[in-house]
Amino acid sequence: MLPALAAQIKQKLGEKLRCLYLNSPTMVAGMRSYLFASGVDVTSEVTRGSLVLSSNQSHLKGGKFDADSMLQLLEQNLDQAVRDGYAGLWATGDMSWELGADKDLKKLLEYEWKLEKFFETHPALSGICQYHADILPREIVYHGLLVHPGLFVNQTLSRVNPHFIASDASLEPVIPTAGIKDAVQNLCALQENAH
Repeated sequence: MLPALAAQIKQKLGEKLRCLYLNSPTMVAGMRSYLFASGVDVTSEVTRGSLVLSSNQSHLKGGKFDADSMLQLLEQNLDQAVRDGYAGLWATGDMSWELGADKDLKKLLEYEWKLEKFFETHPALSGICQYHADILPREIVYHGLLVHPGLFVNQTLSRVNPHFIASDASLEPVIPTAGIKDAVQNLCALQENAH
């Protein structure tokens, strides 16, 4: 996903958005390389504050994911971006990194539904939640499909998500249907074929 995300970040920087990339130190280093390769002056963008590449996990409380802390972090970054004269904040994070060692499905659902409500009330915030089907438990990937209205496959392919459940729905985990399982499998195949 790094080449596709680097292309998105380059585009969003051009739209005068501050870009926040949250991932492990290794992936942050990889993103830096892809951004350089795509023609982004990473040093200048970071120095200017347009680009934030971070491995900060301050949203974890005692190593456990805390939805409210993560949302507070996003709100602070959004508010600061707007105060600094940006059109808004575009953020992307790897869910396997953001969740920490605690892969609690209920906490993830709480966060994702709260995040979608936050997007609705804060139009200056946009972004991509990254779900790695080969790393995360399948239940998390299935539920990730349910909580987002749009799907990003690569820089040229995004889709409206027909499996999206409105954010006022129950936060209880659901048993994934065959259709949801097939959709995740098809999205994984699309991603693999994009390489």
